[in-house]
Amino acid sequence: MSNNLVIVESPAKAKTIEGFLGEGFTVKSSYGHVRDLAKKGFGVDIENNFNPNYEIPPDKAKVVAELKKLAKGANMVWLATDEDREGEAISWHLFESLNLDKKKTKRIVFHEITKNAIKNAIANPRSIDKHLVDAQQARRILDRLVGFELSPVLWKKVRPSLSAGRVQSVAVRLIVEREREIINFKSTSSYKVIGTFLSGSNSIIKAELGTKFKTLDEARTFLKKCAAADFIIDNVETKPSKKSPSAPFTTSTLQQEASRKLGFSVAQTMVVAQRLYESGNITYMRTDSVNLSDTAISQAKEAITANYGAKYLNIRHYKTKSKGAQEAHEAIRPTYIDKSTISGDAADKRLYELIWKRTIASQMSDAELEKTTATITVSGASEKFIAQGEVLKFDGFLKIYLEGTDDEDEENLEAILPPLKVGETLKSNEIIATERFTHHPARYTEASLVKKLEELGIGRPSTYAPTISTIQKREYVVKEDRQGIQRNYNIAALINGKITEEIKTENTGAEKAKLFPTDIGMVVTDFLLTQFPQIMDFNFTAKVEEEFDEIAEGKISWTKMLEAFYKPFHKTVINTSEHSERASGERLLGVDTQTGKNLYVRIGRFGPMAQLGESNDENNKPRFAALRKDQRIDSITFEDAMDLFKLPRTVGEFEGKEMTVAIGRFGPYIKHNNAFVSLKKEDDPMTISAERAIELIKAKRQAEIDKYIKSFPENSSVQLLNGRWGPYLAIDKNNYKLPKGVDPLKLTLEDCLAIAADPKNASKGNRFKKKETTQASTKVSPAKKVTKKTPVKPARPSGGKMATKINNKKTAKK
Repeated sequence: MSNNLVIVESPAKAKTIEGFLGEGFTVKSSYGHVRDLAKKGFGVDIENNFNPNYEIPPDKAKVVAELKKLAKGANMVWLATDEDREGEAISWHLFESLNLDKKKTKRIVFHEITKNAIKNAIANPRSIDKHLVDAQQARRILDRLVGFELSPVLWKKVRPSLSAGRVQSVAVRLIVEREREIINFKSTSSYKVIGTFLSGSNSIIKAELGTKFKTLDEARTFLKKCAAADFIIDNVETKPSKKSPSAPFTTSTLQQEASRKLGFSVAQTMVVAQRLYESGNITYMRTDSVNLSDTAISQAKEAITANYGAKYLNIRHYKTKSKGAQEAHEAIRPTYIDKSTISGDAADKRLYELIWKRTIASQMSDAELEKTTATITVSGASEKFIAQGEVLKFDGFLKIYLEGTDDEDEENLEAILPPLKVGETLKSNEIIATERFTHHPARYTEASLVKKLEELGIGRPSTYAPTISTIQKREYVVKEDRQGIQRNYNIAALINGKITEEIKTENTGAEKAKLFPTDIGMVVTDFLLTQFPQIMDFNFTAKVEEEFDEIAEGKISWTKMLEAFYKPFHKTVINTSEHSERASGERLLGVDTQTGKNLYVRIGRFGPMAQLGESNDENNKPRFAALRKDQRIDSITFEDAMDLFKLPRTVGEFEGKEMTVAIGRFGPYIKHNNAFVSLKKEDDPMTISAERAIELIKAKRQAEIDKYIKSFPENSSVQLLNGRWGPYLAIDKNNYKLPKGVDPLKLTLEDCLAIAADPKNASKGNRFKKKETTQASTKVSPAKKVTKKTPVKPARPSGGKMATKINNKKTAKK
């Protein structure tokens, strides 16, 4: 038995560290948290000072048992989880769950996985920081209370199966409000005039008129003046300027830049960064700090001097500006700065190189530029042309890196200008007035949303990625591309003394990987803003984050902070549940002339829908039709909504059976011989042909054949199938992962039932079902069909007198 047991969160991290420590040390992984709040009820005793009720999930029981056994035989247990609050909480949960002896337990932290860092951590252990643990507990419990109390209100007042969260709801609010700004935006046009001139040496000079014209007539009048005008350089001004490098990466700036430069989602960036950290390639990836250690600066100095020369070196010490910067003490950087790249996975390599360039650039010299501005007068007109040029005198940090931008309207006319003299007359080559339109505020990308959340002080490095993933998974927000529309614009040009005009067409409004609110996202946001303004307030959410920081610093009590929040919040929940009206986002589009019935669009039980007629008309019940995925409650027209009632429509016959097209809960589909086939994104249910419908039916049949691997005649409910991520086992409606290296064709029925009986093979959808359900579905006779079990519904939230079920129309006892 090893004398020392080191526990970390992940197997990859364990493998790397074990290589550094050598004999006498066993390094094991806890696979993340080993305890969490009980799933039944709130998991918190509200009446007893918010005492949490923690439990070990079924899929962690084996891990905990193994760690307990190893800990008993070890002389010392080293808790080496991450250095942030989440990591501190994992260490504390391990200490409690494994019943560790305080005298035989030490806490170690490090922000990079290198041999020196690990050895230094072992030489300088500390105890578990309970203040950091309390800050994590406060966040977890507060978010549980908000989610468990708000969600049932949404089920009752908006739609079943909805959820709400403290940070996620505010993030959705930002996206909804931006969409409303865009909907209400009125674009206006003006005419931008660009002139191209020739100097005496026949050098080309491009200049923009300092004035924009509101109308084509105004632009035309100016061009007429230019036809016989002289163009003279009135002033030339040259100024030196500098560009400085950006600070090394924090979590949020890494997420933003990886999105801009690499096209990574926020979640993808964090997954790749986690791998890089655990393999010892970069420092800890959840941090607000822009500071670099003396060791890192020394390494950067050597790399810059060796590769680029001493003139490119400029040592800088950056200071963190963000509010409530957490306890991680260094920016994200390569652990070994002399390595400009790594081998292996392409995504890992690309992100590593981005981090390396940013780190090196932060310690390099400013770029030196020379900016020249020339003013050109027009005889007979008061307007002036402005020509701007920029010359790079010394590239400095730009030799390897330039930060990206989110500015979609950025347009740079600056170029290198030829030598110019005041009083010099220029020859007009062409002057073009182009109609340009004002653009609505840009929709959020994942990167720009992270930037906004950070600016507002909402969330912390560990919360950005899960928040953005959650609002998409819950379908409050969608990330997608959208096609633009064609728009005409006018051009008037003066060339060789003649004015010509033409109308051109451009594509406008196209969006790529932008965040759009769904109808349900907008309705839920409006409801929460009306009924729970405090929860949706940006300043309040930021203040809560500051209070978590104060708990981490030991300045305030976490239970008192929760008590101050919960009492008024719970009172509002009860009041809203009992007295507020239902929210459906209902919108009256008009009256159907044939039936005389009102046409509405609103949120229904299964999503956005159109309703023809009144809900309370018992004698003449209304008709309903689901909206298509590309239609929105706030923008659908009367005509488009009426078209929905033309469905279902018959498109023809196939194999002697009728094919009908309709729109259901999950979108447009074809029904044929009691089978359902989804339409593709490019298919329109109103116009799809019989030929295309047959093509889709045949394609689905082929996909079903390709999906099949193997089944068992003696138990037809057990099947081996091909899925998106490879082969898997299906028993009734439950899916199970296959162990690595298993050949599905060689598996027997008994093998399959054994795989299903092992909890670690269960998919997320059925992992936490009651043990009886799993046993009943696996301990069957091979000759009998597996009995189908109804999934166990999660228990309704409950807990303490103050947490009386809000669906009961009773006032909570105090």
